[in-house]
Amino acid sequence: MITLTADHARAILLHAAGFDRDWPAGEAGGQAVLDALQWIQLDPIDRVGQNADLVVGARVEGVRRGDVHRWFRGRSFEHFAKERCIIHARHFAHYRHQAVATPWWRNTERMEKVPAGLVDRVLEEVRARGPMASEELTPQGRVEAMDWAGWKGTSRVEALALELLWARCDVVVSGRDERGRRLYDVPARTLPEAAAAPKPEAPFADTMVEARVRSAGLLSRAGGAQWSMLAAARTDGTVERLLAAGRVVAVKVGRRPYLALPEHLALDRAAVFAAMQGRSAVLGPLDPLVWDRALVLEAFDFEYLWEIYKPAPQRRWGYYVCPVLVNGTLTSRVEARRQGPVLVIEKRWGSVESAGWDRAMARLAALNGCTDVDASSCDLR
Repeated sequence: MITLTADHARAILLHAAGFDRDWPAGEAGGQAVLDALQWIQLDPIDRVGQNADLVVGARVEGVRRGDVHRWFRGRSFEHFAKERCIIHARHFAHYRHQAVATPWWRNTERMEKVPAGLVDRVLEEVRARGPMASEELTPQGRVEAMDWAGWKGTSRVEALALELLWARCDVVVSGRDERGRRLYDVPARTLPEAAAAPKPEAPFADTMVEARVRSAGLLSRAGGAQWSMLAAARTDGTVERLLAAGRVVAVKVGRRPYLALPEHLALDRAAVFAAMQGRSAVLGPLDPLVWDRALVLEAFDFEYLWEIYKPAPQRRWGYYVCPVLVNGTLTSRVEARRQGPVLVIEKRWGSVESAGWDRAMARLAALNGCTDVDASSCDLR
């Protein structure tokens, strides 16, 4: 097993996350980022843009809140990966033929609640009227909502039928409307090339594990959210098959084992770090660069916690705190919010007296349509 230095690991992570290259501005750049990253994690919280806005905006100039859902329509679909994700259309055939689901999605329970024939009727309605939001479906009655550890699911039976169709990839979430609602459509209309593709010859797990390693840069062998939908592949021989074929390589960072691509091990680290000079951005809390918190600590010497779902008294940093990337290092944190045309900096931590910090705040302000940055009342930690 190859042992990587922290600098080597950091170079791989920066390169895999696409921070060491120049992207076209605007829509072309956003689409290029999707091509490279393959998965962009979704989260609906919008303090300074949703996570998907922040991921693309950290790499591409000329991004505004909500652009990604418009730009990616017809090029992506939403489904399970690292929880729910925007997934590149190139993976649709694998997902459709695998009929990917998870035990916790409880499809069997859904099927028991949906009357016979209703699933087909909902599919026909989407085919006739899509793309459409769930709320636009013809009402078909109510059922007892499914309980998710205290959170109630939908009680609309037509919405349950739609969820079944979505899990089976008979319909896809092709994008979002201006209110942030998922837009459902049939694959043949929104992803015609991907929908017409034959069943892939390569096994689902082989393709997805290798693709995850590519997008992560270093994929922990210990499991975790990065293995969402692929937990069995860690122990069923898939990893060993990829290692034997030389498609991935076993490495270690600190004391933890990871998988890497051969091409990433051969990176010119000096070139990566040189390319990072002068680059700065505020990262989304679920940016792929910071997916693996233990690896971020090892490679960047930076502890990052996202504490939005913690009770306020238990938070060490704050509600919606984002890391700031400057010159290839994670140097600081920021908590901000929009207030009309002003980006208000509420709290900031770490090294902030730099041109890189100012560029990062200006970029975040532009993404939010703000014309000014106000840090006059912020709490400097």
